[in-house]
Amino acid sequence: MTSRLSVRGRAWVFGDEVNTDDMYPNFAMKLPVPEAAQHMFHATRPGWPDLVEPGDIVIAGKNFGLGSSRPCAELFVHLGISCLVAEQYNSLFHRNALNYGLPAVTVPDARTLLGEGDVLWIDAVDGLLRNETRGTEHRIEPLPAFVVELVEGGGLINRLEAQGFLDHEDATAGGRP
Repeated sequence: MTSRLSVRGRAWVFGDEVNTDDMYPNFAMKLPVPEAAQHMFHATRPGWPDLVEPGDIVIAGKNFGLGSSRPCAELFVHLGISCLVAEQYNSLFHRNALNYGLPAVTVPDARTLLGEGDVLWIDAVDGLLRNETRGTEHRIEPLPAFVVELVEGGGLINRLEAQGFLDHEDATAGGRP
């Protein structure tokens, strides 16, 4: 199964209470997404975006994504991050990730089971996480069917467009004729 919900990549491990202000610094908010993405974790992990490869997976601790509702998921997607794994998410951040079509799974002991640089394979539909580096396999909570549909459809905006509820031209023009 090759999809947005069956991914393989290298792990990047972050701690507890990683704030959206760190992920998406204030000075980058007015930059185009490709430029803004180059400043992710500017204060705590300078140069990190240059090290990321398409398919990589971000691992985090508790309350990942606390703070303002900055569209950090859009930057992760732009960098090619294929999945987020956290011990626990800030609920608004979690929903924003899914709305951008970025799988975000919860694994209570993520930082014990997974290390920086480990190669992981995750199937978020069947609920399986394989750490290929350590040779271990772990059952995880599969994503609910409605979330699978949302992520597979490329996120909320893409789903609304595909279902005829949103016209891309109207959305990008602010709804004005």
